[in-house]
Amino acid sequence: MKIQILHLVEGARQAKGLTVVIDVFRAFSTACFLKANGAERIIPIADLKLAYRIKQEHPSFVLIGERGGKKQPGFDFGNSPVQIKDVDFLGKTVILTTSAGTQGIQNAQGASEILTGSFLNAGAVIRYIQKKNPSTLSLVCMGHEAVTPTEEDTLLAEYIQSVLEGNPIDLSDAPQRLRHTSGKRFFNPETQDSQPEADFYLCLERDRFPFVLRAEPISRNTILFEKSSMDIPDGQFFELKLLYP
Repeated sequence: MKIQILHLVEGARQAKGLTVVIDVFRAFSTACFLKANGAERIIPIADLKLAYRIKQEHPSFVLIGERGGKKQPGFDFGNSPVQIKDVDFLGKTVILTTSAGTQGIQNAQGASEILTGSFLNAGAVIRYIQKKNPSTLSLVCMGHEAVTPTEEDTLLAEYIQSVLEGNPIDLSDAPQRLRHTSGKRFFNPETQDSQPEADFYLCLERDRFPFVLRAEPISRNTILFEKSSMDIPDGQFFELKLLYP
C-alpha cells in the first residue's frame, strides 16, 4: 500500500485512491456526533451561499457550520461538538458547511473513495482501510480554514500511517502538545462561545465511535433536488453515509 500525506485544498486535489479527508478541529468530529445522535443525512457543502440556498428551499433541514470558527447568521448550530453532542437529530437532514473539512471533500475529485477522518473514529477508519487494502491511500490534512497546516490533522494522518505500517506512534502526550500549538485557540476566554475548551478535549477523544463516514455522491433525482431551481452539476454534492467496518 502506497500511503501519501497531503495538505489543504491542493492536497485534496492531488488525492488518489482511497482518500481520508481529515479535519479534527472540528468538522468531522462534529459529523460523528451528528450521526451518533440520529441524523439521517449529512450533506457537506463547501460554498456558504449554496448552504444558505439549500436551507431556504428546505426549511426543515438543520444548518450547521462556521466561517472563521464562528456560527454564521441563520445557522441552527455552530461547528461545535460540545454544543450538539446531546441534541437529538433523529431523522433529520443536516447541511454541514465549514472552512476546511467540507472543502476537502468537494476538491477530492480524483479519489476513488472518500472517508472523513477524526480521532473519534480513527480505529474504525483504520480497520476499514485494512479491510479494503487499497493500492494507494491518500491522507489529506485540511488544516486551519484550509489555508494553514495544523498539528492535530497531521498527527492523525501520521498515526493512521503508523498503525497501518505496524509501528503505532504514542499519542499519550497529544493533548498537552496540541494545547500549546494549534489547539490553543480553544483556551481563549474571549471566544468560548464559538470555540469552547470542551471541544478541544472531545475532538481528541480516540475511538469513541465504531463507525466510518463515507462521502457518497448524491444523484439529481433525490428528494433534495428534484423540485429545486438549482442547476446541479454531476459530482457536486455528497452525503456522509454511516458504515460499520
